[in-house]
Order: sequence, then structure tokens, then C-alpha cells
Amino acid sequence: MTNFPYMIPYANPIYFCYLIIALLPMIITLLVKGKRWSWYQALVTLFFLYMSFGGKDWKQGVALIVYVFWQTVLVWLYFHYRQKKNNSYIFYLSVFLAIAPLALVKIVPFVSGHASILGFLGISYLTFKSVQMIMEIRDGSIKEYSVFRYIQFLLFFPTISSGPIDRYRRFEKDVENPIELEKYVDLLQKGIHNFFLGFLYKFIIGYYFGQVMMPFVAKIAEKYGGFSWALVAYMYVYSLYLFFDFAGYSLFAVGTSYLMGYNTPINFNKPFLSWNIKEFWNRWHMTLSFWFRDYIYMRLMFTLIKKKVFKSRIVASNVGYFALFLIMGVWHGLTWYYLVYGLYHAGLICLTDAWLRFKKKHKEKIPSNKLTHALAIFLTFNAVCFSFLIFSGFLDTLFFK
Repeated sequence: MTNFPYMIPYANPIYFCYLIIALLPMIITLLVKGKRWSWYQALVTLFFLYMSFGGKDWKQGVALIVYVFWQTVLVWLYFHYRQKKNNSYIFYLSVFLAIAPLALVKIVPFVSGHASILGFLGISYLTFKSVQMIMEIRDGSIKEYSVFRYIQFLLFFPTISSGPIDRYRRFEKDVENPIELEKYVDLLQKGIHNFFLGFLYKFIIGYYFGQVMMPFVAKIAEKYGGFSWALVAYMYVYSLYLFFDFAGYSLFAVGTSYLMGYNTPINFNKPFLSWNIKEFWNRWHMTLSFWFRDYIYMRLMFTLIKKKVFKSRIVASNVGYFALFLIMGVWHGLTWYYLVYGLYHAGLICLTDAWLRFKKKHKEKIPSNKLTHALAIFLTFNAVCFSFLIFSGFLDTLFFK
């Protein structure tokens, strides 16, 4: 199998040839019989996992197998424990153990300078799914647990490498309930549309910004050094590249899910048309931001308010934002620009909250029309682009190396 085409999902047009061939039997079965062949989906999953984690990446494949075994046993043990008892310490220990592999993958390179042997493409998104399971089992939202269903959810190949991050209960409904022909035809149409739009985003627009314009403006910015118009140009080019490349990938992942009859949630909804930073996070990498909101921010706020750590809900909210985005920054990596990126967004959200409170209090004096709305979009877009400049690490290259 030396000539087998190992490749990253959705990164190569050839990948789509294999994908369409593999999905055709699924599509025909769903159109004719309105149901899925679980055994065939399992075979397709194994094939694409082998394509992504085999060959020269076999170590990632081994790490993936070990990781899935670890999480499956962990969630199984916690589920059966939770049926009898509800000890908070066991819950926190389970969450810690679920996060531990990802934490090691992030910390080891920072400490040793070498990649962790536990790392593989998509470990973050699988960890979010595992932690979500443990939290919802504790809440009582998940009342039944199937090992096979959990592994199927964890290894759902269209979204394994970079999301979107689905929810177990939503995924389970898709698996258990036969899809109506009319609904599947609608999903099929949307899936095909996503593929065409994804090709436009990732392989045309994203390629132009990432491979043509970005090296060009980066070279000019490095030539002039310091702050310059070339640096501003790099900021906009990188931001647009980041969006079109990632949004294109997400369109492929969601589109593939649709063709398989799964209504996987979308990840982007015109984020650059947001009129404030809170709205931006409701539109950008939505499944990730909603995951952080539901499983970190809301639970932290509940604890802070319940234990009356702060007298003011506003202070508690601001502390929650900084904790949330600091965690998000650490998740991206243990470098100064990821941490600053997180703290920057936390500061923007706190300022936005303050502005919204002020605006509500003085709504008679503050104009609200199409012009002010356009100005808000313009300011938000530039604030976000500056955050992406920080995130890119280019400032580190330009000023500190």
C-alpha cells in the first residue's frame, strides 16, 4: 500500500473523488429506502480514518486508537458511577482525566520543544465531545449510554479534524430516527451547495489570499519593519484568508454530513457583518464558541453567583469573560500572542457590555439608524482583524525575532 493516497481531510481535490465514490451508496440508500446502513458507514469511516491517519502518519493513528479507548472507558465508568452516586470530586476527576491527553499535547512541546507522541489531528475537538458527555451525564441530560454510539459520535469522520463540534443528543436523534425523503432531499441540496461554495472559499478565494497575497505583503512588511501600511495590509489579508480557508473547510464537513443524512450544525454565519464583538462570537466558529459558552462560561457564572464570590453580577460576568477567553487562548497554544488574543477579546466583550448598558440607559440621546449600524460593523470588523493579526504570530516574527 505504498502508493495509497494518505491525506488531510478536504485539503486535496483528490480527497473529494474518494469521498463522492464512498458516499454514493449512502445517498442512493437514503433516497430509495430512507435509512442508513450502519455497517457501511462504519466501513467508510474506517477507510477515511486510515486515509488520514495511516502511512507516514501511523503514529497519529496509534495515538487516536489509544485516545478513543481511554475516553470510551472513562465515559463508560463515569456513566455507571453516576447512576448510583453524584460525588462532585469524581465528576471533577473525570473531567480532568478527559482533558489530560489534550493538556499533555499542549504542554509537552512548550516544555521539551518536541511534539507529544499522544498528539493527532483533531484531538481538541474529540476532547470537547468527551468533556461534553461527562458534563451532560452529570446533569442527567444523557440517561442512556451505548459504547458503540459514543465511538460513532466521537469518530464521525466528516468533522473529526476541525469540527464543527456536534452535541451527542442531537447526533443520537439523527442516528435513531429514520429521515423523511423530503427532508433528506433538502439536506442533499444544501450539501451539494456547501460543496460548491466550499470550493470557492477554500480553493479559490482562500488560496489567493493565503498563497498569493499573504507572502507578498508579509515580505514587504518585513522589509520596512515595525508598524507600516504593509503590516495593515497583512492584517486584512490574513483575516480574510483565515475566514475563507476555515469556512471553506467547515462547508465541506457540514456538506458531507448532509449527504450522509446528518444535520450537523453550521460553523459560520457571515461573521464579518457582526455589529459588535458579542455578535461576532455568535457567528464565528459557532459550535466552538457555543461550547465554551455552555460548558465553561455559564457553569462558572453559576458557581460565582451561587457562592456569592462577587457582589456585583457585572463584575462576576467580566471575570467570567476573562477566564473564558484566557482558557481559549491557552487552548490555542502556550505562546504570548495566543494569550494576548484571548485577553484582548475578553476586554472587547467587557467594553461591549458596558456600552450596551450605557446605550440602553441613554437610548433617547444615542442615534440608532443604518449609518450607525454600518459604523458598528466597520469598527467590529477592524477590531476583529487586529485580533487576528495578534493571533497570526506575525508580530512575534516581526518584532521579537
